[in-house]
Amino acid sequence: MRQDALHRTDLTDGPTAEGTILPLILAVLNDFDRHDITYFYWKSSNRIYRGLIGDGDLDLLVVKRDQHRAQAILLEHGLKSFPAVAYRDHPSISSYLGYDEPSGRIVHLHLHVRLVAGASLLKNYHLPWEEALARRAIVHPELPIRLLEPVDEALLLIVRGCLELRRSDPVVLRNWRAMTRKFALDRAALADRVPRAALRRRAAELLGGDLADMIADALFRQPALEHQRHLRRRIRRHFAPHRIYNDLEAALRGLTRAAHLGAGYLNKRFLWAPRPWSRRAPGGGHVVAVVGVDGSGKSTIVTTIRQWLGQEMDVIPIYFGTGAGRPSLVLWPLKLMVPLITPFFRTKPKGSSHGKISDRPPSRLYSALLAIWATATAIEKRNKLSAAHRGARRGLVVVTDRYPQNEIVGFNEGPLMPRLTGVPLWLRRFEAKAYSLAERLPPDIVIKLVVPPEVCARREPDMDPAVITQRIAAIPRLAFSGARIVSIDAQQPLPDVIRAVKKEVWRIL
Repeated sequence: MRQDALHRTDLTDGPTAEGTILPLILAVLNDFDRHDITYFYWKSSNRIYRGLIGDGDLDLLVVKRDQHRAQAILLEHGLKSFPAVAYRDHPSISSYLGYDEPSGRIVHLHLHVRLVAGASLLKNYHLPWEEALARRAIVHPELPIRLLEPVDEALLLIVRGCLELRRSDPVVLRNWRAMTRKFALDRAALADRVPRAALRRRAAELLGGDLADMIADALFRQPALEHQRHLRRRIRRHFAPHRIYNDLEAALRGLTRAAHLGAGYLNKRFLWAPRPWSRRAPGGGHVVAVVGVDGSGKSTIVTTIRQWLGQEMDVIPIYFGTGAGRPSLVLWPLKLMVPLITPFFRTKPKGSSHGKISDRPPSRLYSALLAIWATATAIEKRNKLSAAHRGARRGLVVVTDRYPQNEIVGFNEGPLMPRLTGVPLWLRRFEAKAYSLAERLPPDIVIKLVVPPEVCARREPDMDPAVITQRIAAIPRLAFSGARIVSIDAQQPLPDVIRAVKKEVWRIL
């Protein structure tokens, strides 16, 4: 790669400016060049810049003889292999994710060893042109990356359009207008840059003379690619010997993958069941617990982690509290009854956290109601604990708002019944078993958000100041069975808190 292209790239030592090539990507490309890795970016040159600044995936094809050296370079720079779930996996495509710390972005790099095309859910066709395209690849005139020579890009665009623009593909059908527009824009841009005679010669070289004129006409003449049915049939027939599956098996696999895709979408949006649907964490998933007193910013951090990681890998949130978060079916009916019962208790007994609190111990009625609540809460926590760790073992990243513990009773997600009187011993034991499960199943990392009492009082004005001070003092004592614990000052500016959390979470993945 030409070194002047590297020097022209606008880089900063601090956080990357808007529209700047990410330092992590630049370092990888620089090492590819230094170690003579034969590679090229093989998608549309119109979108190459978006990949370099982290706004999209970066698709690089590495010739087979260099694949292991290329993978070693990616691993050396901290990128990690995140395998797709089995029904979406392809043996010649690997997904690597890296965290560019200055920008806070996740870099998604697809490493291709073979050139494959076809439906979005099933890349069924191999285009055996890797070596030929690599020999003619060029260095971008302004960016530090190798890419397709324009004639090869035009030829590949026509072939990919014929193989990929199919309404039978549910993903393509859903995004039909956007995809056809994308191909049309790429086609128009290349038509202005590529001579017709050059495209015809290249098509004759790689596809044979009988398709050369049709390929050239497809770039320069109407109709649009999606309407050129005869050419599409001819292209599919030409590459039929290079298919992975025959038409029947490909159709059945496509339907199966579409069903899995739909189920995964529903799970991601609504169900949050501990089932992988897209891309799993390498070596298994992790449970990330965010803990802190009310008002420390737990919900904000959990939402941020989920949005940050959820675009690239399977992430599910779990709420272990009993407040405004999403309850299970066990606790949901009781939460509906709380507004109806609360007016009958003008004050709350000693040990409560919110509202007007008296110095009196809980009455028998209050104890009975709280025992029912504590029992339902224990069942919910036990079920959610099991679900969280099953999900992690299946490769998901589970982010929890709070985490059960039995080190401190009465608060901070600890057992509730020890502060009540008249509760049967067997019921206390039932509750204790649920919380002892948390000791046996600790999280992989605990993010403790530390704030001073005055900050919590300002954010949670309905919370008793004495309870705030008590709970803040108790947070450092929570050990969570020796889990890795990171304490973060949550009163600093939110971007700094988020940056610190991202760094620690990425470290364990």
